[in-house]
Order: sequence, then C-alpha cells, then structure tokens
Amino acid sequence: MAKVVRIYETGGPDVLRFENATVGEPGPGEVRVRHVAVGLNFADTYFRSGLYKVPLPSSIGNEAAGVIEAVGSGVTHLAVGDRVTYTGFTPTLGAYSTDRLISADPLIKLPEAISCEVAAAMTMRGLSAAYLMRRIYPFKAGDTILLHAAAGGAGLILSQWAKLLGLTVIGTVSTDAKAEVARAHGCDHTINYSHEDVAKRVRELTDGVGVSVVFDSVGKDTFMSSLDSLKRRGLLVCVGFASGAVPAFDPAILARKGSAYLTRPGLADYIADPAEKAELVDELFGHVAAGRIRIDINRRYALEDAVQAHRDLEARKIVGSSIFAI
Repeated sequence: MAKVVRIYETGGPDVLRFENATVGEPGPGEVRVRHVAVGLNFADTYFRSGLYKVPLPSSIGNEAAGVIEAVGSGVTHLAVGDRVTYTGFTPTLGAYSTDRLISADPLIKLPEAISCEVAAAMTMRGLSAAYLMRRIYPFKAGDTILLHAAAGGAGLILSQWAKLLGLTVIGTVSTDAKAEVARAHGCDHTINYSHEDVAKRVRELTDGVGVSVVFDSVGKDTFMSSLDSLKRRGLLVCVGFASGAVPAFDPAILARKGSAYLTRPGLADYIADPAEKAELVDELFGHVAAGRIRIDINRRYALEDAVQAHRDLEARKIVGSSIFAI
C-alpha cells in the first residue's frame, strides 16, 4: 500500500496527515513512479499554510526522484526502470508520497553520476539557482551580490554557482555556525542579521556603493534592507517569503532607492520551454556531476515525520538541503 501526506485544511504543521493511498495504472501520457527520495522545501509550507492556494484535500510537495515502474500509452521517451526527477508547482504537486501517478512531461532522466537522493535535494533549488544565475541579470566577473539565507539549500548552491562566475558573494545568516557553512560554500563575507545591520554592513563591504543584485527569499522582514543594500540601478530579486509576504508599497520608492529594479520570478516560467529547461538542466547536472557544485544533504526524514520536518524547517533548524528518504 502506498503512503501519502495530505492536507484537509490549511494551517500549521499539525494539519499534515500521513495516510494510505491506492495508486492505479498510468493513463495516456502518464507514468507510475516509486519515489526513492522527496525534496523538503520551504515552498511546501506555503501550500500547507494557505499562502499558495490549492483545492482541498490535497497532497503537497513539488520535488522528488525515483524509478519508473509503469508507463502509460503515448509515452515514448521514458521506460520502466528509468531513474527520474521532477519539480514544478501545479503539474507536480503531490510529491509527498511513496508512489504516484504523474504526467511524463515534467520528468527529467537522471544521469548515472547523480543519485536519487541528491536529485531530490537539488532539482528545485538547483534549477532555481540555474535561472537566477543565468537568466535574471547579465553578470560579469567582479560583480557583488547579496544573498539572504545563505546557509539554506538554495543559498549554498547559489553561492557556489556565483563563484564559478567570478562574483563576490555577501551572505546573510542567523548564527555563527551557519556563517561557517556559508563561507565553506563560497560566501566571501557573511552578515549575522541577528545582531548586525545588513544594509549598513553591505555599504561598508562595498565602499559605499552597494551590490548589483540582492536575492531575497525572506520577504517582509528584509524587503527594505534589501533595497537599501542595492547600488544605483541595482536589481532586487524577490524569490520567497519565509517571513511573510512583502507589504504593499508605493513604486516611487524604487526611484528614491536609486532607480532600483524589482522582480518576483517563478521557476515555472523558466522551465516552461523544453529547450530552455534542457539547457538549464544540462548545465546544473554538469556542475554537480563534475563536483563544481556540491550538494550536502543535512537531514533525512521519514515521510511519516513530515510534521516534525515542517517544524524544523520553520524554526530555521535546517542547514543546506534535507529530504524525505523513502
């Protein structure tokens, strides 16, 4: 019997329910996947809390890796026994499960050099890092960026990728221990926001100029300090809302902050085109397979421990990437 984590109402971690599930045979264009590992992402908490709306009841989770056990009609590019990974949002919702049916379209075949556990720890974060590094801004060697949550799973990948491009990375963290991890993954400077003024410290580190780009996954609590950290005509990239949604603001503030630019991108729009998705996947997998980008799995949870996993996630107890090991 397959297992699944569902929500019947939105709220805190306690709304997660671990249940039995029946998985049938794949229909046209579908496959049945036996998961080996499921990604644990902060975005999962947005679906659980209701920040991202889904019809209820619903399973959650948008990232997993496993082995194809059955193939529906019309699927020609995948076969039984193939190892695959996937990410996305609406098309892939339901990753918190041991087995599932899923459209073959979003599935990515894994090369031999990448395990299912590593894939589940990096597909969403890694592809996000790929488009943020390769599509959002015309980076050139010597540019400086500010990266919030630098010791998180996405932050560690972004830092390493930024160093491959010759960028200077300033990362924010909440503890000295996380600062050590961030520096070990490429951060040139760390700022402990628990007791340091982020924007002031950024100005000190950049001789008063500010940074070219801020990657802000925190949201409400960091929005103004992110704007204050930008150089003239710099770019603020809002990539998450860990502390809550950014409050409404007058766009004129962007002019007052040096004619700053602001974007709120979504991964789905950068992997919607199959050719662009393949290009980003190839670059990401190439870096990981060659060891240029290291994926560290910090914690492995059982799927039935999803409640505790979400509590740890929201309490900022997790450094780097964590997964559900099936």
